[in-house]
Amino acid sequence: MDTARTLTAAVAKDGEWYVARCLEIEVASQGETVDEALANLREALELYFEDDEVPATFEHPLVTPIEIRIPA
Repeated sequence: MDTARTLTAAVAKDGEWYVARCLEIEVASQGETVDEALANLREALELYFEDDEVPATFEHPLVTPIEIRIPA
């Protein structure tokens, strides 16, 4: 029986590619567009959970900006 879960994805441009990574599970993928990167990440996560037990719940990460100082 299929079960739907909601996870958090972060997408960043890296050169010519977009890299999408899951913040709850250490799985990442890439694509030439944001949509392609997310679709590839979805597929990678589904394959990941074919072999691993799916937790009943996921603790969603706190995503927030942080300011740092860089020496001039």
